[in-house]
Parts: sequence; C-alpha cells; structure tokens
Amino acid sequence: MNYRYMRVLVLFDLPTFTKSDRREATRFRNFLLNDGYDMLQYSVYARLCPNRDNAEVHLTRCRKAAPDTGSVRFLMVTENQYANMKVLVGEKTAQEQVSQCQQLSFF
Repeated sequence: MNYRYMRVLVLFDLPTFTKSDRREATRFRNFLLNDGYDMLQYSVYARLCPNRDNAEVHLTRCRKAAPDTGSVRFLMVTENQYANMKVLVGEKTAQEQVSQCQQLSFF
C-alpha cells in the first residue's frame, strides 16, 4: 500500500551514564537533525517523507546510525494521522507550526 506524504517518528531512550554513552547519544541526535528530522520533544523526532518508499529508505538509514545500546523506535504514520495529533499540555512549537505540509495544486 503506497501513501502520499508520510510522517516518520523516531523515538529513543539512550543511556547517558558514561562519557562514551553521551557521545553516542549526541552523535545519533545530530544524525537525525542533519537528516532533516525536527525535534518534537527531547527524544522524539519527526520527518516528512513524500511516500512510504522514501520512509523505508530513512528506516534503513536510522537502523545503521542507531547506537548498539538503548531503545530506538521508528514509527510511520500518514500525514493526515499526524495532523490529527492533539497536544494535551503545552503548545505546538514554532517549528511544528512552520513544518505543516502544504500541498500544491496545478491546473
């Protein structure tokens, strides 16, 4: 099944007990930022992908970049499901408001 516009969510909980652990967690976080992900919360990052095939490519890239320890999860949702997300406490960040998908129509 091929969807148009998918949101990819990466959720992680990485150990930070040692200097080596902190270095690996920072390296992974920087990988996500450099790969086009936006931070929703400290350990939750989201990225817009044009289709499911592209989201699978990012899954492979995240799998290769993920540290060997800790917990890293990858979730794909449609743009419509992502847009229906409710904020229970707090407000949407400025980055979230800017990154809303704008679909162009050509006549």
